[in-house]
Amino acid sequence: MAVGLYREEKEDWRGDRDETRIDREEEWLLLQDSKRVVKTDAGEMMVLRNYGGRIIDRPMHIGFITMEPRTLFVPQYIDSSLILFIRTGEAKVGLIYKDELAERRLKIGDIYRIPAGSAFYLMNAEEGQRLHIICSIDPSESLGLGFFQSFYIGGGTYPPSILAGFELETLSAAFNVTADEVREIMTRQQEGPIVFIGDSRAPRPSLWTKFLQLKEQDRLQHLKRMVKFQQQPSQGEEQRTWSWRKLLNSIFGQENKKKGEKVGKSPDSYNIYDRRPDFRNNYGWSIALDESDYQPLKYSGIGVYLVNLTAGSMLAPHVNPTATEYGIVLRGSGRIQIVFPNGTQAMDATVKEGDVFWVPRYFPFCQIAARSGPFEFFGFTTSAHENRPQFLVGANSILQTFRSPELAAAFGVSEDRINRVIKAQREAVILPSASAAPPDEEEGVAKFKRVQKVIKSFGNEVIMGFD
Repeated sequence: MAVGLYREEKEDWRGDRDETRIDREEEWLLLQDSKRVVKTDAGEMMVLRNYGGRIIDRPMHIGFITMEPRTLFVPQYIDSSLILFIRTGEAKVGLIYKDELAERRLKIGDIYRIPAGSAFYLMNAEEGQRLHIICSIDPSESLGLGFFQSFYIGGGTYPPSILAGFELETLSAAFNVTADEVREIMTRQQEGPIVFIGDSRAPRPSLWTKFLQLKEQDRLQHLKRMVKFQQQPSQGEEQRTWSWRKLLNSIFGQENKKKGEKVGKSPDSYNIYDRRPDFRNNYGWSIALDESDYQPLKYSGIGVYLVNLTAGSMLAPHVNPTATEYGIVLRGSGRIQIVFPNGTQAMDATVKEGDVFWVPRYFPFCQIAARSGPFEFFGFTTSAHENRPQFLVGANSILQTFRSPELAAAFGVSEDRINRVIKAQREAVILPSASAAPPDEEEGVAKFKRVQKVIKSFGNEVIMGFD
């Protein structure tokens, strides 16, 4: 039935997919439908889309943001929530949180949530270092207009600001400035959503660059003119301009703050590299974050994980009974094997740095590192609750938890034989390959390899409910 669903959905997807993007049918669990949603000289954003379907409990898109040194992703809000992961570089993020400005400095390994509809900006203020961000994009609150919909607060002719849709007289009265001042702001920017700030590579000084080049007092005076800061506004005007004032002031009026200084009341970031592994042995380690570790994950209903396998090792075959998983290869290469409910292979693909894969909830799978070096992958799950994967092989497997008579009867072999097979592997969770195993474990690993032959010899008869 699962195979049928896959084929049926794949036919449905082909209506707006490029079939040449799929080299092999068995690679359908690799996300390959990519789109560059932002591209400027200062940076870009690529998104890999998951189309969803009946076997996916919750679709998710994966975004990759690259920003050159001294650049700004202009203020905006989007119709989807984001979980940011800083891959390389350092970022400054400004976010309107409960009508207060929150500023955070993010470093490598930091996790940070941006709720759907919250105004924010991103800045790479570092010199000589690119910023790379991986993010989950949760479309559950989206308008359904493509991957996601950006609403640019800052902009001009490119990108257009959402303010540009109002009549000039309306904006002039709302800002309490002249129509000429409004016109200049609304037409000046044409460098795109990601712009250079204070950098000679910019085609011409942008509005953002000109502000940053001013002295602090001059920047504040300009802001006062834009948001009527020099006068005491009425209560209604205060509510209308408060968030705008804070967002703009965070970019142009607080550059003198010390690096790393915390501003605002929003939740802090969480650094995944600072956490001790939940599991570690000689063959690798793994970390899983849920809502009990980082409370903002609760509001997105998304978990985060990080796995590092030594050369040739394997994350044992297992099942995630609570969530779909999305993984991004950070370094190295390896194989992803995923199995359909009827015991046939859904995918056996070689993946490398930058590849993105997903595993439907309940589907058995494993990851195997190439023998050439470590294999590290990071990802998101569609549940913020504590993840309790069920391992099918290894010292902590559900096969070892079951009693021998029932297992022996299920496989049609003697108790002695089934015990020899399932108890041969003395490691748990992350397993050695034959080439990585110490000499005193070679015999155990050889027995472990024989389990595949034993199970395969039983054929489809051991699978209940499938023809």
